[in-house]
Amino acid sequence: MVILVQFAIGLLFGLGLIVAGMSDPAKVLNFLDLAAIGSGGWDASLAFVMAGAIVVTFIGFKLVLRRRQPIFGEHFHLPTARDLDARIVAGPAIFGMGWGLAGFCPGPALTAALTGGAPAWLFLVAMFAGMAGARFLAARRTMPTPVRTTA
Repeated sequence: MVILVQFAIGLLFGLGLIVAGMSDPAKVLNFLDLAAIGSGGWDASLAFVMAGAIVVTFIGFKLVLRRRQPIFGEHFHLPTARDLDARIVAGPAIFGMGWGLAGFCPGPALTAALTGGAPAWLFLVAMFAGMAGARFLAARRTMPTPVRTTA
């Protein structure tokens, strides 16, 4: 049952991206092109999509966190860390650079890949390679250093 609910939520999210036009990288890049504001080429629609998402998320969190526990879980898994480190700064910076260069973020890239866009597939391959690389580096950092013994 949980997997069906997650699938339905993902399907609704993808459908929302398609309806809003956010699976088109040109729409995203036209929003990020601040130099086009004066010339009429700037597309503000992404700002409205983001504002709508923020409102829905804010209301959703307020309603959900009133519950004693989640519907499909024992307890809520909320972040407890409050400090900033290099990973918290570098991750969003890399995400933003990729978004600005390609015009895709993960959700719209998955949506665009289903419609047959080669740039979306290239972005997804690069994204998954980056995720694998990040996991590899994180695992190397937490591995204990081998101890040398003299015989």
